Amino acid sequence: MPALSRRKALKTMAAASLVPTLGAHALPARAATAVAPTGSAAVASGATKAAWSNWSGSAKAASASLQTPADAAAVQQLFRETTGVVRCVGAGHSFTPLVPTDGTILSLDRMAGLIGHNKSTMTASFHAGTRLAQLSRQLDLVGMGLRNLPDIDAQSFAGAISTATHGTGAELPALHADVQALQIVTPRGELLECSATKQPDLFAAAKVSLGSLGVLTQATTTVLPAYGLQRKVWLKPVEELLQIAPTLAQQHRHFEFYYLPFTGYAAAITHDVYTGTEVVHPEAADEEMLRDLRHLRDWLGRFPDLRRWVAKKLIDPNQTELAQDRSWKLLSTQRPTKFNETECHVPRELGIACVREIIQVLERRNDVFFPMEFRFIKADDAWLSPFYQRDSCSIAVHAAVGEPYDYLVPEIAPVFRKFQGRPHWGKLHGHTAADLSALYPRWKDFLAVRAQLDPTGRMLNPHLRSLFGIAQSA
Repeated sequence: MPALSRRKALKTMAAASLVPTLGAHALPARAATAVAPTGSAAVASGATKAAWSNWSGSAKAASASLQTPADAAAVQQLFRETTGVVRCVGAGHSFTPLVPTDGTILSLDRMAGLIGHNKSTMTASFHAGTRLAQLSRQLDLVGMGLRNLPDIDAQSFAGAISTATHGTGAELPALHADVQALQIVTPRGELLECSATKQPDLFAAAKVSLGSLGVLTQATTTVLPAYGLQRKVWLKPVEELLQIAPTLAQQHRHFEFYYLPFTGYAAAITHDVYTGTEVVHPEAADEEMLRDLRHLRDWLGRFPDLRRWVAKKLIDPNQTELAQDRSWKLLSTQRPTKFNETECHVPRELGIACVREIIQVLERRNDVFFPMEFRFIKADDAWLSPFYQRDSCSIAVHAAVGEPYDYLVPEIAPVFRKFQGRPHWGKLHGHTAADLSALYPRWKDFLAVRAQLDPTGRMLNPHLRSLFGIAQSA
């Protein structure tokens, strides 16, 4: 990365040495990270209760027990020998209360790893608790890779599938769309297998189920031969980038951008297939970029016009960053800075209009500094997929942990609703059962499958009962 030409001048200008070096770190580079889990889900067994918290701390539970079965047979035994609600947990990266229950929390961490792969069919099967970081490395060892990945690699495969977790790419669908077969233990303790040809309705419902149909134990997915990517990151005035974003999405395998609040700029990121062997992987600057944006907010937050003026002086629009490496090393990483988030998926043709209004809403709040993410996702056919039969754009708004985030839903959601947004199941949202029924054409079909598999509601916690419009249990 070229040195920031304005850095020295800005330090001189700042009498108190407090001016942020925004330009130097405004490019949200990503780097390969270690396999180690993020520690996002804190679980501690007490004398009578198992305390649990999600990654950001926005969802907590004091459950009767924490179970860690080693295989599908142990899950079957658990359902047959216990009563009460059972909720699965992966990495705890959902901001919505999908997990909390006073019943049993079931971790799939002991059910992890590659089961097998087939280079004739280009498929691979994994235990459902496999974290995406481990999954990518194990695929790479056998010369394979997923077609796409989300930008965080901590999630379990089951959790990512069940919540419709996605990456970016105008022609690339979410992870669950590449799943070819699933193995599920139902609340009655039955072991079921489904695919597009074997129990197809169950398969269409189970690919995105929020963990409400049973416990996923295995998944088989389509894979590609291992491949490399070349990444380019550059800064551009946000209005100029908004005008060309749809074209860039068509021109590149992956395209996304981050809007940098109160700067007038956005960071564009593309990834395209790279067939060379040279590895170029600059040191990640995400954390420095966040610190710079936060500092700019802290010092000039009460003066938004001055904040924008200073930001434009600091940013060097001629900077670019290039990286070349294995696909999984560039697409996914870990996020040391914790945050809370809301995200919605709107019809692709409405994406730019929607994000313009989101930016207007965000810049009414002088405390906002966290970048907003904009991505493209291809349509699929899972009944509860937010991308069901709809090419989409995804808009994600974040607030750092420790900062107010109670505005995310009441202030952002009205804009998402205006543009027919379907919420990310793992991100904060305010949609009701009536809203969701209108947004998802196969909503009633899904609820029928759910009722058939789990008539007593063992997989339902209060959050899911509310989402599905089912009365809370006594």
